[in-house]
Amino acid sequence: MSREKVSYKEAGVDIDAGNAFVEAIKAEVKSTFDEHVIGGIGSFAGAYALPAGYREPVLLSATDGVGTKLKLAIDSGRLDTVGIDLVAMCVNDLICNFGTPMFFLDYYATGRLLPEEARRVVGGIAEGCRRSQCALIGGETAEMPGMYGEKDFDLAGFAVGIAEREEMDRVSRVKPGQILLALPSSGVHSNGYSLVRKLFFEKLGMSFEDDFEGRPLIEVLLEPTRIYVPEFKANKEHIVALAHITGGGIVENLPRVLPENVRAVVDRSKIRTLPVFDFMARYVEEEEMFRTFNMGVGMVWVVEAEEVDTVLKATDAYVIGELVAGERGVTLS
Repeated sequence: MSREKVSYKEAGVDIDAGNAFVEAIKAEVKSTFDEHVIGGIGSFAGAYALPAGYREPVLLSATDGVGTKLKLAIDSGRLDTVGIDLVAMCVNDLICNFGTPMFFLDYYATGRLLPEEARRVVGGIAEGCRRSQCALIGGETAEMPGMYGEKDFDLAGFAVGIAEREEMDRVSRVKPGQILLALPSSGVHSNGYSLVRKLFFEKLGMSFEDDFEGRPLIEVLLEPTRIYVPEFKANKEHIVALAHITGGGIVENLPRVLPENVRAVVDRSKIRTLPVFDFMARYVEEEEMFRTFNMGVGMVWVVEAEEVDTVLKATDAYVIGELVAGERGVTLS
């Protein structure tokens, strides 16, 4: 048996690269801090002081990933925006329970830590935090050769928000006669990418740089998920309920905010579908499209009829339907 020494670096883990990465992201991370962040970067845990002014504050949490959209980012080398997707998928869920995002943590796992690539990814996470007005107070970077391929990585995110206890139950406020408003999505967002990749690159044999509506296809497919936190905070008093339209589409996500005796009637002709969905619909059944993708609607707000004009003037929302008495669910008319 050989007594030759073996180092951690030879085993595939470079501690110095990890330290260099932490130094490289400090400015990006600090740019997300607000007055509630306690301490700095490098402690064993992030600390955040609860905002004042809540009568019965409740903490909310949400976790998510980016899914196989990451594969497109890795294969194309475009790593700057998937971090925005990661934050968006978490904070857009939080606001559906009337939670205001406070802070975010990420988990970055890779086969080999490449500091510059990792910095671009975390830079995107920081940008997502800035857009959602929450602080990036911590994270974990795991270098795991043998678990992941050298260029592969995965992301997970964890958001914590705060809500007034009496405001959390939105379903009990939903009733027939209220109006459904759509807030446009920025693109495919972060769901359905196994189908996206199969259609565009396996079935149709397209390439990343193919022109699509005047842009490289890969730019269209990697368009980051829209973050709706600023619009929510600015219009909170006018909203009855919200549904984040992710995997399952409108037909499966909107019922999550409906009581048993209320049905959503959505006028399909009013949905402003994006060109990328119109293109895919040539090859995918319509029902499958609506069950897989957001179809151009990133979030649905339920509002009282008398509040519609106020919200339309303040946002880019538009009317797509109404609520009626009936079995809980969605009718696409």
